[in-house]
Amino acid sequence: MAVEEDAEQSYLPQKKKSESDEDKRRKKIIPGSLMKALMRPGGGESNPSDGDQVIYHCTVRTLDGVVIQSTRSENGGKGIPVRDVLGKSKMILGLLEGIPSMLKGEVSMFKMKPQMHYAEDDCPVPVPSNFPKDDELHFEIELIDFSKVKVVCDDLGVLKKVVDEGQGWESPREPYEVKAWISAKTGDGKLILSHTEGEPYFFTFGKSEVPKGLEIGIGTMARKEKAIIYVRNQYLTPSPLLPEIEDYEEVHFEVELDHFIQVRDMLGDGRLIKRRLQDGKGEFPMDCPLHDSLLRVHYRGMLLNEVKTVFYDTRVDNQGDPLEFSSGEGMVPEGFEMCVRLMLPGEIALVTCPPDYAYDKFSRPPNVPEGAHVQWEIELLGFEMPKDWTGLNFQSIMDEAEKIRVTGNRLFKEGKFELAKAKYEKVLREFNHVNPQTDEEGKVFLDTRNLLHLNVALCFLKMGECRKSIEACNKVLDATPVHAKALYRRGMAYMAAGDFEEARSDFQMMIKVDKSAEPDATAALAKLKKQEQEVETKARKQFKGLFDKKPGEIAEAQVEDRGGDQASGSENQKNSEESSSSSSDGVDESQDVHRAAAGQPRLGWLYNLWPPGGRVLSALGLQRCTIL
Repeated sequence: MAVEEDAEQSYLPQKKKSESDEDKRRKKIIPGSLMKALMRPGGGESNPSDGDQVIYHCTVRTLDGVVIQSTRSENGGKGIPVRDVLGKSKMILGLLEGIPSMLKGEVSMFKMKPQMHYAEDDCPVPVPSNFPKDDELHFEIELIDFSKVKVVCDDLGVLKKVVDEGQGWESPREPYEVKAWISAKTGDGKLILSHTEGEPYFFTFGKSEVPKGLEIGIGTMARKEKAIIYVRNQYLTPSPLLPEIEDYEEVHFEVELDHFIQVRDMLGDGRLIKRRLQDGKGEFPMDCPLHDSLLRVHYRGMLLNEVKTVFYDTRVDNQGDPLEFSSGEGMVPEGFEMCVRLMLPGEIALVTCPPDYAYDKFSRPPNVPEGAHVQWEIELLGFEMPKDWTGLNFQSIMDEAEKIRVTGNRLFKEGKFELAKAKYEKVLREFNHVNPQTDEEGKVFLDTRNLLHLNVALCFLKMGECRKSIEACNKVLDATPVHAKALYRRGMAYMAAGDFEEARSDFQMMIKVDKSAEPDATAALAKLKKQEQEVETKARKQFKGLFDKKPGEIAEAQVEDRGGDQASGSENQKNSEESSSSSSDGVDESQDVHRAAAGQPRLGWLYNLWPPGGRVLSALGLQRCTIL
């Protein structure tokens, strides 16, 4: 049997490894076109391979010994050795084949036919026009060093050689604050910078306070890592570290990343900033608090004035006890919770917060003025994960669901619709793993799930997302097609979206499926009729005189005064807030109806007035319409 399987496998098509450009070029080599003579043996047992950075001196001579080109200063060069990355850099074919045969410190002479250097077809390396590329030449190569490097930039303008591995996985990025020991040498070994004594160099990542290439390289380092970062001239930008960039072809930066402070721009506009003062325990973000966790923190709140007045300190004003709160319940200012959710246990962070994420939308302490920017120094002592429902019986699960639903209702009544929706959706996610065992449990489960979907729908409606509200109602109607409450709420969403016919259909269906819902449906239909009349009246006024012209003429569409629009909008809002309906889900619906915020109203009467064969190119909102 095993023999048969082996036979079957032998007939399976084998995937061929795609040839690299270098492999294709090596096929051009013919016997005698490249010859090597060892001049000085090297040390060690390993040879360079693809991905290695090779550092070498190169002197090119004619066969009678005349120097044509050299990197050595004694032969007229700059004294700067060549740096290439095997498999990445553009190299002549003779060196591409010859250097991997060398040892560190070795000096060899390579005799090359023209096709092995610059006379190769499609040679990737440019050469001066006066170079004797059609002659057979000698290339004297001294392999100074080779090592593995990280290619930071694809154009090989920034490379990194790791000397000592760092700690952890995190690397600095904008706008982190970085401390590093830095020294720099030119390609020929001249020292041009030394920050290896006293205090490490401090800079803010992303502020151009170090050369661009150096910053890119440091952005790949971990804490305590030591590395050499090779930066070529196109990445040597002026900075406070190196104010004047001379005509350096490249600079080698020796860097030890001492420390960096995690700085997060929470909103992306520089207003809410979290600075990590002390590292916590664990791995970020896996060990950060989850939604609905119970958190324990000490914090000190300060006003951002000249003296940084302290307005609250848990260690002083709370008898030394920490603050305890559950995330996702709106118990602390929004900016406070956003930052704590990204902390690890034991971490200390300094948070700078604008008024709208601090106390302007939250219960403001008496000694914090309105519109105040604040700063919190927060220490996350620890947290408890939300309760796991695994293994709970059905009644226990429903009890836990009810607690979360009640919390969601409180948040809804406080106007925190996004947080309330998150609570309802959390229970709905957990319900995906609940399997009722009896008919009675099934009925309780279905009723509760429908209730939660309707609460989600109402949150979306309050947030102005009518289509999502309709989708949430559809989930109820898919399970229970005669659900009067779902029809009512979907009708309200349709009306808010301007889909009047769909809204009317839902309100009329309410009466058919549940006679007790007739008063609510009748009130909703009256409201719908009034809103349709308001839309038509406004449209008629806007298009007054539009149809007095003959076909083919251009008529001016009147645009209402802004003040009138605002007044009309205020009236619609006032009317919409007057509607109400009996609720079984515990959520206040005194403001269940919003005026149309999306979509276009139906204007059937408009097309009855239109001349035969005519059509409107643009609907409401234009100052000029063209009749075809």
